[in-house]
Amino acid sequence: MNARAYFYLSITALFWGGNSVAGKMAVGHVSPMMLTTLRWLVALVVILALMTPQIRRDWDKIRRHWLQLIAYGAVGFTLFNAFLYSAVKYTSAINAVILQAGIPMLIFLFNFALFRMKASLAQVVGFTVTLIGVLLTAAHGDFASLMWLRFNFGDALMILACIVYAAYTVALRWKPAMHWQSFIAAPAFGALLSAIPLLFWELSTGSAIVPDATGWAIVLYAAIFPSLMSQVLYVRGVEMIGANRAGLFINAIPVFGTLLSVLLVGEAFQPFHLVALALVLGGIAIAERGRPKLPR
Repeated sequence: MNARAYFYLSITALFWGGNSVAGKMAVGHVSPMMLTTLRWLVALVVILALMTPQIRRDWDKIRRHWLQLIAYGAVGFTLFNAFLYSAVKYTSAINAVILQAGIPMLIFLFNFALFRMKASLAQVVGFTVTLIGVLLTAAHGDFASLMWLRFNFGDALMILACIVYAAYTVALRWKPAMHWQSFIAAPAFGALLSAIPLLFWELSTGSAIVPDATGWAIVLYAAIFPSLMSQVLYVRGVEMIGANRAGLFINAIPVFGTLLSVLLVGEAFQPFHLVALALVLGGIAIAERGRPKLPR
């Protein structure tokens, strides 16, 4: 089970890392809220085309828990991205990456505050090692450059984004028991519903950009991989090994994103990329080796 969960969460981090690259490539081709709305519209079309029989079988459960399921989509899928997309208008990508690396620690804190679930010393050490890997990526190998970063309004929005996603991850503890196809369908609908007002706001400001050919390619990627497949795999990973352990894989996102930028955008590969990836994966391994043992 552990090996399968690690695979699911690694693929999730890879797809989400690709999402950050897609976000860079989207500039000038599709606006943020247009992208957010269309990605969930396309994802929902795919869901209804492929998963309707299972959704019908679980319809009574969906109807019984509809508000909770819609909230998962609105908070975990849409609100996080709305804060993230807004944050990068005011702060640097480096600041956003560094602050996002705090999500695993927020998950630790929420689990302790709500359930008195303690993190082991090895998990804290593992988190610290992964954080060093993230900082190395953000600083492009020069830790001294981090001294010049300044806190601003965008950083406050990014902190809110991190709190939102940590809360969503911890709240998955209460997700209703149903087939994964049915579970992802209702939150996807909630994500689309909550994205539509943001799209209207963007249209009212005159900043909306209708996707061109490149924009549609980005929409399709974001809909199928980061929006649909990654959310399914992340939820399954949290279900299999718990939020504290699964949350550490979030710190692999900026490293995978940087490596994909090298492959797809033509950014130069540097030795620190390899060191950062080793630190992130090593930190996860340390945390897993020393995780708290469940009572027999």
